[in-house]
Amino acid sequence: NWPAGFWREAAGQLREDGDGAKCGAVNMVSATKKPGKKVSESFTIDCSSPVEDGIMDPASFEKFLNDRIKVGGKTGQLGDKVSIERVKNKVIVTAEMPFSKRYLKYLTKKYLKKHQLRDWLRVLNSGKHSYELRYFNISEDNEDEDDEDEE
Repeated sequence: NWPAGFWREAAGQLREDGDGAKCGAVNMVSATKKPGKKVSESFTIDCSSPVEDGIMDPASFEKFLNDRIKVGGKTGQLGDKVSIERVKNKVIVTAEMPFSKRYLKYLTKKYLKKHQLRDWLRVLNSGKHSYELRYFNISEDNEDEDDEDEE
């Protein structure tokens, strides 16, 4: 026979009183959300390098994000929670809900793969809330090959 409350205690759901005695009530204060503060984050993806070279269209990237971002487990239904806008060569995603920057990186890489640009472009972190698309540095490889040819 297990003592009463053993499984709750094993799962860490019992809280301790100030004097160290355990009581059977679950601490619900930490489980509830604090009302009032609205979460709003804005993420920027800078596509200026590939757009200036004419190999990428920011409008198609914006449409891709619009079609693929999931809100509440459903794609293409952003509602009022997520908005996507394009300013020149930058795509700005504003979310009024918890939103992962890493998810944007994942979708950006998926877009690059779909348009066969993944071999030339990479997604780099350029700030706390921004990514930048840059070309791979292949000049270093070319210099190494030149050095081998000279020897």
